[in-house]
Amino acid sequence: MSLSVALRHRFAGFSLDVSIDAPPGVTVLFGHSGSGKSTVLNAVAGLLRPNAGRVVVDGTVLTDTARRIHLPPHRRRLGVIFQDGRLFPHLTVRQNLRYGRWFSPRAARRTAEAAVVEMLGIGSLLDRAPATLSGGERQRVAIGRALLAEPRLILADEPLSALDDDRKAEILPYLERLRDDWRVPMLYVSHSPAEVARIATTVVMLDAGRITRMGPAAEVLADPAAAGPGREAGAVIEATVAAHHPDGVTELRAGGRPLFLPTLAAPPGTRLRLRIAAADVMLARGQPQGLSALNILPGIVESVTDRGGAVLVRLSTGAGPILSRITRRSALQLGIAPGEALTAIVKSVAHDAADVGRAPRDDA
Repeated sequence: MSLSVALRHRFAGFSLDVSIDAPPGVTVLFGHSGSGKSTVLNAVAGLLRPNAGRVVVDGTVLTDTARRIHLPPHRRRLGVIFQDGRLFPHLTVRQNLRYGRWFSPRAARRTAEAAVVEMLGIGSLLDRAPATLSGGERQRVAIGRALLAEPRLILADEPLSALDDDRKAEILPYLERLRDDWRVPMLYVSHSPAEVARIATTVVMLDAGRITRMGPAAEVLADPAAAGPGREAGAVIEATVAAHHPDGVTELRAGGRPLFLPTLAAPPGTRLRLRIAAADVMLARGQPQGLSALNILPGIVESVTDRGGAVLVRLSTGAGPILSRITRRSALQLGIAPGEALTAIVKSVAHDAADVGRAPRDDA
């Protein structure tokens, strides 16, 4: 699947000017409120006629203002997952699922309803009304409805923002399965670094209607210039489960380096993606001794960025790039400068379960 989006549009006090050529997988529009994420999504969905622009999905032109092409939303073959599910309250779960099917061409109906129901674990919900479902259940049904529409592309407009942390943890594995097992391309809007780290293959960072950074998730999220405040700053590395130890620790391997986390429910050989918050990384000179921390990653300083009272340090390590947020005083005491050899220290218990997910397939 290829996605090409070039848009220019002006509202009162805001202008959008973006150009995106995304590879297959999950393309995440990432940025704070008001950055233009939903405007891009609405233009792709056909809900907004841009002043100028072109939208092409898998070779099909959906919008081309120069040629006066603007397919209506119902002819675009796009699946949509909203923030709150937006299920039809007068229809059962089964009927909501089949609603998407009504808009798909018969020749394109290759997705089996039974397979979708099984994947989402909603077999026991089919005869229930949406009002009786939990937030997580509603979103699973919304995912199924979008999938059964046989879409060229799924549009996901902050689908987890209305859920609590437990429900987000429930839904994220299903989104990963859409990406990896069902191979459904997505254009996904989010302002959550943890979500982006879990599911994105490509990240498009937006600010004030402009693209500030675009590329693979691991590269963009580890860019100090793109890092957010507090725990929003962090790097993403990929690792493989090596072993589960009887003392309650799972050993991972990342670039040949060992990493240890509390026991994970993943068999040896599983490839994972791990987000490490910059606030959870300490720095030291030499090989530290006598520490309780299990994760020790030697590296070379690539950059030092002053963020007003705090310093963001990017290290190149065997496991991948790592970010560390330390005080300016600590940076001065250590004499940190690009090219210096330092050791990153990460506590294994610092990782939230939401920061560990499946790594995208190489061909996703």
